[in-house]
Amino acid sequence: MKKKRIVIALGHEALGTTLPEQKKATKLTAKAIADFIRDEYQVVLSHSNGPQVGMIHTAMAEFCRIYPEYTATPMSVCSAMSQGYIGYDLQNAIRTELLNRGIYKPVSTVLTQVTVDPYDDAFYHPTKIIGRVMNEQEADAEEKKGNHVTKQGEGYRRIVAAPKPMDIVEIDAIRALVDADQVVIAAGGGGIPVLEQGNNLKGASAVIEKDLAAGRLADLLDAEQLVILTSVQRVYLDYGTDARQPLDEMTTAEAIQYMEDGQFEEGTMLPKIQAAVSYIGNSAVRSVLIANLESALDGISGLKGTVIHK
Repeated sequence: MKKKRIVIALGHEALGTTLPEQKKATKLTAKAIADFIRDEYQVVLSHSNGPQVGMIHTAMAEFCRIYPEYTATPMSVCSAMSQGYIGYDLQNAIRTELLNRGIYKPVSTVLTQVTVDPYDDAFYHPTKIIGRVMNEQEADAEEKKGNHVTKQGEGYRRIVAAPKPMDIVEIDAIRALVDADQVVIAAGGGGIPVLEQGNNLKGASAVIEKDLAAGRLADLLDAEQLVILTSVQRVYLDYGTDARQPLDEMTTAEAIQYMEDGQFEEGTMLPKIQAAVSYIGNSAVRSVLIANLESALDGISGLKGTVIHK
């Protein structure tokens, strides 16, 4: 029997923030992922990297400030670093959990580049805040380098663009591993944003919304389902109010209407719904589950979470 191929997008809760938190969180996450593999699902994982890439960017910027003879680290390189060390903890935690259950299956992390459109409107309106708090003099120096900064509280922080994912450079390698029934971790943190310049790929000063990248990954792999894990058990209307209404399911048409009505907050639930609508498209087969880590498998069975379909 053909295995059901799913892409699981892990949220912040599945990874933690600090190094010790990440070690602990990935062990718990590995148990949930192993449950899917035990039940004969073919699993591809994507993940967030917000706290991790911010920590890396801050550390590298501080290093360059103390030792000005070193070159500043581009955002694309910081993204690559975050993919590497998150993948390292995640793949080892899953490998250990599988072996403890007597399941012998390779787990691989693919350093993934995602192409973006150089004319994406996001480059003209950067919104993603990253890095450390700077004083006014440091902020002026950043702007002279061509970077964007924004006032936040008493200080300033750098902001970068969040363009839409266009294509995944390593998709053939990812597909080959998945076809071989291996567990693959790919497009972490939305992928490393790159611009195509002839035969060259140039890192972009940007971050890609990880849910949109996960949706693109699921689309290119022709996965039957995209599972987006978050901190809440399901999607709600009027979230944050006494009148909040949980949704067990919704159609893509309803999702589009709810987005137009402003039901979903930018940077949290909105990109998840956008990813769901884009991935499903006109398919009557594909579906998206939005749930938390603990109830993900029950959500696949229709018991928990919010299911989105055409």
